[in-house]
Amino acid sequence: MNRQLIRKWLGLGIILLILLAANSSARPQGGRSKPAPSTGKSAPTGDLPLIDLAGYNQVLAKHKGKPVLVTFWATWCEPCRDEYPMIVELEKQYSTQGLAVFGVDMDDTAELNLVRRFLARNQPRFPNFRQKPGIDLDAFYHGVNPAWTGAMPETVFYGRDGRIAGHFIGEQPRASFEQAIHLILAESAAPKTGQ
Repeated sequence: MNRQLIRKWLGLGIILLILLAANSSARPQGGRSKPAPSTGKSAPTGDLPLIDLAGYNQVLAKHKGKPVLVTFWATWCEPCRDEYPMIVELEKQYSTQGLAVFGVDMDDTAELNLVRRFLARNQPRFPNFRQKPGIDLDAFYHGVNPAWTGAMPETVFYGRDGRIAGHFIGEQPRASFEQAIHLILAESAAPKTGQ
Protein backbone atom coordinates (compact mmCIF):
# COMPACT_ATOMS: atom_id res chain seq x y z
CA MET A 1 0.00 0.00 0.00
CA ASN A 2 2.88 2.39 0.68
CA ARG A 3 4.17 1.86 -2.86
CA GLN A 4 0.82 2.85 -4.35
CA LEU A 5 0.71 5.97 -2.19
CA ILE A 6 4.26 6.91 -3.17
CA ARG A 7 3.47 6.43 -6.89
CA LYS A 8 0.30 8.47 -6.52
CA TRP A 9 2.15 11.36 -4.83
CA LEU A 10 5.01 11.14 -7.32
CA GLY A 11 2.54 11.27 -10.22
CA LEU A 12 0.76 14.27 -8.72
CA GLY A 13 4.11 16.00 -8.16
CA ILE A 14 5.11 15.48 -11.81
CA ILE A 15 1.76 16.82 -13.03
CA LEU A 16 2.11 19.83 -10.73
CA LEU A 17 5.63 20.56 -12.04
CA ILE A 18 4.42 20.32 -15.65
CA LEU A 19 1.55 22.72 -14.94
CA LEU A 20 3.85 25.19 -13.18
CA ALA A 21 6.37 25.09 -16.04
CA ALA A 22 3.63 25.62 -18.63
CA ASN A 23 2.16 28.52 -16.64
CA SER A 24 5.48 30.32 -16.17
CA SER A 25 6.43 30.01 -19.85
CA ALA A 26 3.03 31.40 -20.93
CA ARG A 27 3.31 34.40 -18.60
CA PRO A 28 5.23 37.41 -19.95
CA GLN A 29 8.45 38.09 -18.15
CA GLY A 30 8.52 41.49 -16.51
CA GLY A 31 8.32 42.87 -13.07
CA ARG A 32 11.62 44.04 -11.68
CA SER A 33 13.83 43.49 -14.71
CA LYS A 34 16.00 46.42 -15.76
CA PRO A 35 14.19 48.59 -18.33
CA ALA A 36 15.55 48.78 -21.85
CA PRO A 37 17.54 51.93 -22.57
CA SER A 38 15.66 54.61 -24.45
CA THR A 39 16.45 54.81 -28.14
CA GLY A 40 14.25 57.83 -28.64
CA LYS A 41 11.57 55.60 -30.13
CA SER A 42 8.60 54.15 -28.34
CA ALA A 43 8.72 50.47 -27.43
CA PRO A 44 5.07 49.45 -27.91
CA THR A 45 5.57 45.80 -27.08
CA GLY A 46 8.39 46.09 -24.55
CA ASP A 47 8.65 47.55 -21.09
CA LEU A 48 8.88 51.31 -21.00
CA PRO A 49 11.92 52.97 -19.43
CA LEU A 50 11.15 54.08 -15.87
CA ILE A 51 11.30 57.76 -15.06
CA ASP A 52 11.32 59.84 -11.89
CA LEU A 53 11.55 63.62 -11.61
CA ALA A 54 15.33 63.68 -12.21
CA GLY A 55 14.90 61.43 -15.28
CA TYR A 56 12.05 63.61 -16.54
CA ASN A 57 14.25 66.69 -16.29
CA GLN A 58 17.04 64.86 -18.17
CA VAL A 59 14.65 63.99 -21.01
CA LEU A 60 13.48 67.61 -21.15
CA ALA A 61 17.09 68.81 -21.24
CA LYS A 62 17.74 66.61 -24.30
CA HIS A 63 14.95 68.51 -26.08
CA LYS A 64 16.07 72.01 -25.07
CA GLY A 65 15.99 74.27 -28.10
CA LYS A 66 12.80 72.66 -29.40
CA PRO A 67 9.15 73.23 -28.61
CA VAL A 68 7.95 70.20 -26.63
CA LEU A 69 4.57 68.62 -25.85
CA VAL A 70 4.51 66.12 -22.99
CA THR A 71 1.45 63.99 -22.36
CA PHE A 72 0.86 62.23 -19.05
CA TRP A 73 -1.55 59.34 -19.54
CA ALA A 74 -2.74 56.03 -18.12
CA THR A 75 -4.84 53.16 -19.44
CA TRP A 76 -7.25 53.52 -16.49
CA CYS A 77 -7.97 57.13 -17.53
CA GLU A 78 -10.77 57.20 -20.12
CA PRO A 79 -10.07 60.80 -21.26
CA CYS A 80 -6.40 59.80 -21.71
CA ARG A 81 -7.39 56.85 -23.89
CA ASP A 82 -9.63 59.14 -25.96
CA GLU A 83 -7.03 61.91 -26.31
CA TYR A 84 -3.89 59.84 -26.96
CA PRO A 85 -4.64 58.89 -30.62
CA MET A 86 -5.11 62.61 -31.39
CA ILE A 87 -1.69 63.36 -29.86
CA VAL A 88 -0.17 60.64 -32.06
CA GLU A 89 -1.73 62.37 -35.11
CA LEU A 90 -0.58 65.82 -33.96
CA GLU A 91 2.99 64.57 -33.53
CA LYS A 92 2.95 63.26 -37.12
CA GLN A 93 1.55 66.56 -38.35
CA TYR A 94 3.85 68.94 -36.46
CA SER A 95 7.12 67.03 -35.99
CA THR A 96 8.31 68.31 -39.39
CA GLN A 97 7.93 71.85 -38.01
CA GLY A 98 10.17 71.02 -35.04
CA LEU A 99 7.69 69.86 -32.39
CA ALA A 100 9.06 67.18 -30.06
CA VAL A 101 6.61 64.94 -28.19
CA PHE A 102 7.01 62.34 -25.48
CA GLY A 103 4.64 60.57 -23.15
CA VAL A 104 4.73 59.48 -19.53
CA ASP A 105 2.52 56.55 -18.57
CA MET A 106 1.22 56.70 -15.00
CA ASP A 107 -0.04 53.08 -14.79
CA ASP A 108 0.96 50.70 -12.02
CA THR A 109 3.17 47.70 -12.77
CA ALA A 110 0.10 45.44 -12.66
CA GLU A 111 -1.27 47.14 -15.80
CA LEU A 112 1.80 46.56 -18.02
CA ASN A 113 -0.07 44.21 -20.36
CA LEU A 114 -2.75 46.86 -20.88
CA VAL A 115 -0.05 49.47 -21.52
CA ARG A 116 1.64 47.26 -24.13
CA ARG A 117 -1.64 46.63 -25.93
CA PHE A 118 -2.57 50.33 -25.79
CA LEU A 119 0.74 51.39 -27.34
CA ALA A 120 0.63 48.61 -29.94
CA ARG A 121 -2.86 49.76 -30.97
CA ASN A 122 -1.92 53.48 -31.18
CA GLN A 123 1.59 53.09 -32.70
CA PRO A 124 3.18 56.33 -31.41
CA ARG A 125 6.38 57.41 -33.14
CA PHE A 126 7.45 59.37 -30.08
CA PRO A 127 9.11 57.91 -26.96
CA ASN A 128 7.08 56.94 -23.92
CA PHE A 129 8.28 56.42 -20.38
CA ARG A 130 6.60 55.01 -17.29
CA GLN A 131 6.59 56.70 -13.89
CA LYS A 132 8.90 54.88 -11.56
CA PRO A 133 6.97 52.84 -8.96
CA GLY A 134 7.31 53.98 -5.37
CA ILE A 135 8.14 57.63 -6.04
CA ASP A 136 6.46 60.45 -4.14
CA LEU A 137 3.75 61.30 -6.69
CA ASP A 138 2.85 64.66 -5.17
CA ALA A 139 6.49 65.75 -5.42
CA PHE A 140 6.61 64.42 -9.00
CA TYR A 141 3.45 66.30 -10.01
CA HIS A 142 4.66 69.54 -8.41
CA GLY A 143 8.14 69.14 -9.88
CA VAL A 144 6.76 68.67 -13.39
CA ASN A 145 4.26 71.53 -13.12
CA PRO A 146 3.51 73.40 -9.88
CA ALA A 147 -0.13 73.77 -11.00
CA TRP A 148 -0.62 70.00 -11.47
CA THR A 149 -2.29 68.10 -8.63
CA GLY A 150 -2.42 64.71 -10.37
CA ALA A 151 -5.61 65.11 -12.44
CA MET A 152 -5.39 63.24 -15.73
CA PRO A 153 -4.70 63.67 -18.53
CA GLU A 154 -2.07 66.35 -18.05
CA THR A 155 -0.38 67.92 -21.06
CA VAL A 156 2.52 70.32 -20.68
CA PHE A 157 3.84 72.56 -23.47
CA TYR A 158 7.44 73.82 -23.31
CA GLY A 159 9.01 76.61 -25.30
CA ARG A 160 12.45 76.42 -26.90
CA ASP A 161 13.94 77.82 -23.68
CA GLY A 162 12.75 74.73 -21.75
CA ARG A 163 10.20 76.66 -19.69
CA ILE A 164 6.53 75.77 -19.38
CA ALA A 165 4.60 77.78 -21.96
CA GLY A 166 1.20 76.32 -21.05
CA HIS A 167 -0.60 73.20 -19.88
CA PHE A 168 -3.93 71.42 -20.02
CA ILE A 169 -5.51 69.50 -17.18
CA GLY A 170 -8.16 67.15 -18.48
CA GLU A 171 -9.20 66.25 -22.00
CA GLN A 172 -9.15 69.07 -24.53
CA PRO A 173 -10.41 69.39 -28.11
CA ARG A 174 -8.02 69.19 -31.04
CA ALA A 175 -8.45 72.93 -31.76
CA SER A 176 -7.07 73.78 -28.29
CA PHE A 177 -4.07 71.53 -28.86
CA GLU A 178 -3.40 73.04 -32.27
CA GLN A 179 -3.64 76.57 -30.87
CA ALA A 180 -1.14 75.73 -28.10
CA ILE A 181 1.20 73.99 -30.58
CA HIS A 182 1.08 76.99 -32.95
CA LEU A 183 1.93 79.29 -30.05
CA ILE A 184 5.02 77.33 -28.98
CA LEU A 185 6.14 76.87 -32.59
CA ALA A 186 5.77 80.61 -33.27
CA GLU A 187 7.28 81.62 -29.93
CA SER A 188 10.16 79.30 -30.52
CA ALA A 189 10.83 80.65 -34.00
CA ALA A 190 10.74 84.33 -33.02
CA PRO A 191 13.75 85.90 -31.28
CA LYS A 192 12.98 87.01 -27.72
CA THR A 193 13.20 90.69 -26.84
CA GLY A 194 14.08 91.99 -23.38
CA GLN A 195 11.31 92.04 -20.84
